[in-house]
Amino acid sequence: MAALRYSLLLSFTLSALVSTVLAHNITDILSGFPEYSEFNKYLTQTKLADEINTRQTITVLALNNGAMSALAAKHPLSVIKNALSLLVVLDYFDPTKLHQISKGSTLSTTLYQTTGNAPGNLGFVNITDLQGGKVGFGSAAPGSKLESSYTKSVKQVPYNISILEISQPIIAPGILTAPAPTPSSVNMTALLEKAGCKTFASLLQTSGVIKMYQSAADKGLTIFAPNDEAFKAAGVPDLSKLTNAEVVSLLQYHATASYSPFGSLKTSKDPISTLASNGAGKFDLTVTSAGDSVTLHTGIGPSRVAETVLDSTPLVIFTVDNVLLPVELFGKAPSPAPAEEPVSAPSPSPIASTPAPAIVEAPSPLAASPPAPPVETPGGAPADAPFGSENSTADGNAAVHVIVPVQVTVFAAVICSILMS
Repeated sequence: MAALRYSLLLSFTLSALVSTVLAHNITDILSGFPEYSEFNKYLTQTKLADEINTRQTITVLALNNGAMSALAAKHPLSVIKNALSLLVVLDYFDPTKLHQISKGSTLSTTLYQTTGNAPGNLGFVNITDLQGGKVGFGSAAPGSKLESSYTKSVKQVPYNISILEISQPIIAPGILTAPAPTPSSVNMTALLEKAGCKTFASLLQTSGVIKMYQSAADKGLTIFAPNDEAFKAAGVPDLSKLTNAEVVSLLQYHATASYSPFGSLKTSKDPISTLASNGAGKFDLTVTSAGDSVTLHTGIGPSRVAETVLDSTPLVIFTVDNVLLPVELFGKAPSPAPAEEPVSAPSPSPIASTPAPAIVEAPSPLAASPPAPPVETPGGAPADAPFGSENSTADGNAAVHVIVPVQVTVFAAVICSILMS
């Protein structure tokens, strides 16, 4: 038993160590570079910072204050978000790797491609090692020019996150000219019906709650729409037996008065207030995440966030697998029924009665702790330290990340030696 406790303690300690080392925060990193304060501000306003912080092996192509101000002055926030999404590359590039691109050119996926707003391959960027040591960046759309170029390195945490400055935004065809409808003008019911949430859309219209949604949308709104199958699931109450006020509260419980895209939900730690919230801890939701999965908890049951129907700052609409049932309307989740006492079969008329043998329960086995996740170096990562970067992770913090496998091995050996001595 003692050995098992030692093993559990060791596994948890190593897991915590690895998680701490791998974490990064783009807002904190850029706060040390005032020349990117505008870029940092818009990453926060568009909630792209949350998405960046949940990902590993990523490159951020930063714009200095002059380039960022020129972009922001001409476009609404929803367009700015799309443009900045194209500057977040889902791969690791430092100065060394930029000059070691196979065949001199590569197409890399960006966050813009993952939004569903990028038709075809417009969410990819072309990175080309040009003659004379220059590196060009451009849209992957056929015929696009390499109008942006690598300026300098800002910060690297190999091989987790790299921040590079480029001369100007990468412009994909149509990304700046596409109309950006105001959230209040979006036909929410049509979007919901198309996404398979016809029952929810109908309830919003008949109750009048759709008007509440529309009036709140311009300041920030997140909608969690149950699909049609969710209303047919066992345990969903008969909505026809609810009062009008209760139906309104139920529908308000499926929206929050803030813009919370998927990346923000994944990093959410505090309870989330909904449109139905009317006091501390009333009609709140809690959020948990595991990998790329996000689950909402009401106190009665969980509901997984399934798909993004619309993400247009400051409005986002998700589908969820289950109807969100607030405890304020439907009470606490039922406690599991107690296990039945074992019943012995009647004995065949014994000549002399003997006491029945005592029933002894076997002790429950302790679940073995899962091993700490391995720390792997992505394929294609440069063997040499990045050059030309004053802020490369040759400093203390970065070095910790690079030698994680060695540290974990030594740390484990020391702990085992102490515990077993």
